[in-house]
Amino acid sequence: MRDPAQPTQPSTRYLEAMRADTEERARLAGPPHSVHSGAPDAVLRRLRAAVEERRPRIIELSRAIHASAELAFEEYRSAALVAEVLNGAGIGARVGAYGLDTAVEASWGDAESGRTAAVLAEYDALPGIGHACGHNVIAAAGVGAFLAAVDVMRTIDPARPLPGRIVLLGTPAEEGRTGKEIMARNGAFDGVDAALMLHPSGDDAAEQLWLGRRTLDVDFRGIAAHASAQPFMGRNALDAASLMYQGIGLLRQQMLPVDRVHASIPAGGDRPSIITESSRVSVYVRSAYPETLKELSARVEDIARGAALMTGCGVEVAWDANPPSLPVRANRELAARWSVHSQARGRSPMPAGVVSDSLAASTDFGNVSWRLPGIHPTIAIAGPEVAWHTREFAAAAESPAADDAAVDGAYALAATALDYLCDDALAAAVEQEFTAGGGAIDVPAYFD
Repeated sequence: MRDPAQPTQPSTRYLEAMRADTEERARLAGPPHSVHSGAPDAVLRRLRAAVEERRPRIIELSRAIHASAELAFEEYRSAALVAEVLNGAGIGARVGAYGLDTAVEASWGDAESGRTAAVLAEYDALPGIGHACGHNVIAAAGVGAFLAAVDVMRTIDPARPLPGRIVLLGTPAEEGRTGKEIMARNGAFDGVDAALMLHPSGDDAAEQLWLGRRTLDVDFRGIAAHASAQPFMGRNALDAASLMYQGIGLLRQQMLPVDRVHASIPAGGDRPSIITESSRVSVYVRSAYPETLKELSARVEDIARGAALMTGCGVEVAWDANPPSLPVRANRELAARWSVHSQARGRSPMPAGVVSDSLAASTDFGNVSWRLPGIHPTIAIAGPEVAWHTREFAAAAESPAADDAAVDGAYALAATALDYLCDDALAAAVEQEFTAGGGAIDVPAYFD
């Protein structure tokens, strides 16, 4: 018999069926392949040796950041750890870059001689559950990729130096605070031609869906009154919040399959005997395309204003206390090179459309990807049943599998960056794809 004091446990049957479908689609599709040659074999041989030489330091950095587990904009220790590794390699690191105390920047090479590729590193954690999104792996892989690429650029034949420049950007506050957008508005990506990063996951995927996300706070203002003696003299702000919450639920029937809306009522009154004078509804609005995110935002705002009208309450609507995140726009030419190099490490990244779109989160890298070509693949550190933002994923992020992923990811990121710097035909195809998809957009003004 079920304990009535305990919640029922969600069924795992859908996840099991989805996993079987994903495995079958992956088997039929195979990893993405590239028609481009990329960096010369001699460069990749040097890179493999450089990554293996740095393996202990990559793993040490991942473990140290995992142990620090600092929240958004508070990653002082993590940023210092990144800077310490860079400085120890003889590369000057700038901490406090682009308007954020915990942002880090380092670079190597000559932008005048070719293109610039940026490798991104996140290192913020979640309240209560630490690195349950594995950003320690992201940071270690990004730093390892940058340093290994620099090792190659330093030691290559001086008579035939590699062209271009590689940049490391340590990007704080991905979890709900959109640190990359703040950095971008302060010039972090000026002069950068392509941006690369990875994310740990339960799967290896060259591409998967990342939704755009906006946040909304709605404050309803009513009139307090005695709930028994004179309820007719009040205007109930909790009624307005409740109607908005129900309206969102009714909207779900007509939402696109790639839309998500989730809400809470953080303020809804103090005592049952008082008609509630003020309430607040906080909402996340997500969708797979910039245009549909804009349309869904308008629908949700209409619901808020309608709830106020029905209850006679005043309403104030405040969008995006932190900048919104756009969906990730993955560059398939670069993703194919990532796939080639991941396969060289014994992995089989899945192409777009294999991982179910129902398993979709958001990231501020989306804002970067609408400014310039970029990739945001995933790398497996656990089984597919282990979800982000859980204690189980936090444990996986300091496992031997996570150590291997940080090293494998460092190689694949560095190799893809060097491909982009060395192969003019690849770079032209990357730019052509980005232009054909509409080119860059004005991210800060998009939702105005």
